[in-house]
Amino acid sequence: MFASRVAQCNRSIIAAGVLAAALPFVTAQAPESANNGLYGYVRDTNGRPVPNAAVILEPVSASHADSTEIQITHTDSLGVYRFALGRGGTYTIRAELSGYATTNVGTVDLNPNEAKRVDIALGRPGTAPANAPANASPAKKKDGSVPEFFDEPQFTVAGVTEAANSGGHGSERALRTTEALARETVSLGKESAERASPSTERTLREAVARQPEDFEANRQLGKFLLREGETAEALPYIEHAARLSASNPEAHFLLGEAAEKQGDPLKAVREYQRAAELDPSEENLFAWGTELLAHGAPEPAAEVFVKGNRLFPESARMLVALGVAWYARGSYDDAAKYLISASDLAPGNPVPYLFLGKVQSAGMTTREDVAERLARFADLQPNNALANYYYAVSLWKQSESGSSGGVGLSTHIESLLTKATHLNPKLGEAYLQLGILYAQRGDFAHAIAEYQKAIEVGSGVSSLRGASPEPNEVLGQSHYRLAQAYMKAGDEAKAKVEFEIHKQLLKKNKDDSDRRQRGLQQFIISLRDKD
Repeated sequence: MFASRVAQCNRSIIAAGVLAAALPFVTAQAPESANNGLYGYVRDTNGRPVPNAAVILEPVSASHADSTEIQITHTDSLGVYRFALGRGGTYTIRAELSGYATTNVGTVDLNPNEAKRVDIALGRPGTAPANAPANASPAKKKDGSVPEFFDEPQFTVAGVTEAANSGGHGSERALRTTEALARETVSLGKESAERASPSTERTLREAVARQPEDFEANRQLGKFLLREGETAEALPYIEHAARLSASNPEAHFLLGEAAEKQGDPLKAVREYQRAAELDPSEENLFAWGTELLAHGAPEPAAEVFVKGNRLFPESARMLVALGVAWYARGSYDDAAKYLISASDLAPGNPVPYLFLGKVQSAGMTTREDVAERLARFADLQPNNALANYYYAVSLWKQSESGSSGGVGLSTHIESLLTKATHLNPKLGEAYLQLGILYAQRGDFAHAIAEYQKAIEVGSGVSSLRGASPEPNEVLGQSHYRLAQAYMKAGDEAKAKVEFEIHKQLLKKNKDDSDRRQRGLQQFIISLRDKD
């Protein structure tokens, strides 16, 4: 049914293989436009210019009989193309070059004496365009149907309800990991921008005052206020921009962002979906999918991420999100598979490894190739504390599964964990693991010292990009292990104190989790009826 079809799609489209580092994007001035006509850039999916690509312009309807001929031009060394058109009309554009998949841009309406820019992305065979003009309609096939990536999703969001649980599967630890992974995936789509100067805001307000019915002026001011945290004040400008240009995808994207910030996820997901329908860009699809994922709908989220991966096979974060969606569905080895593919796609990017390390640390996957990728992470980033920590944990799990190594492996794990604590003295999880290692050796004095350090630093921060598990989880484990070590050392009084603290932390963790769940609105999903 739905899940099996998604699984089939996932198996068929996953992209693997190590790619060379992408060349820097070409920065150049926008191509000079004529007084009328169509112009723009042709780039590959990494943003690099594609010279000598054929760009074919075919009129669907035109305002004059002499403008009905098909025109062909080629891009210059910067990937720029131009068509000078004396008449308005409706056109289709496509770009072709040997070694690339043909990109068909949807229909473009051109008014007489209008100049319009349409950028085109050329992908390798099996990919699709990264963008299209805001007013473009989906390009139709010869049989009148539209390409598959414009098809309606198989699901609809029928409403929201209070979440009953984390929406995940398996153990309590798996549920906590699912919750953390979903939050971190959402954060991959958030812009991090410095606060703008007051003069910027003043300039934008003056522009709206001069042209209150100008779409761009309203959009820019609304976006500025939204990113500055002034959601209520931003909303009227964004809504007005959306009324001025109902088919503009960014207006719907901003409406979705504002709705999420105001606690209306149902409106947010519908606006994000509309933005993706108007422009199936990587950003729009990612926002739509992560909104579903954040509100307990991993199956529909996976459908969106599959679509996004097919359109943007070079997007590592799309593969990461796909892996997290599978993890939330309880398919832990499949989750690891997609995270591994993300790390292979972008070997120098730490994000896929950090998610992979989190999944592995939760103990929910037995794939041996996880350790290979985490070893590469430590090799590529030897001064990254988490790279050393996660590699140590992967070696530890190998030794627990019966792999050989003995004393030498234990010493290597100890050196990696020690290095991690030197690189990040606030990484409480590494101290905890060192304590466990010493306890297994029977060295309870050193174990006690490491557990105390883990408790002292409070486990660092809770971000995947700053530390590993949730702070209270690390604290709870540290107090429990410390109590055990005290028992082994013969100090029952201290052990009793630590056991009691552990008990209190367990209750606090459960209360905090229940509180978060009570505040989470979960989507009610219905499957569409298919003829």
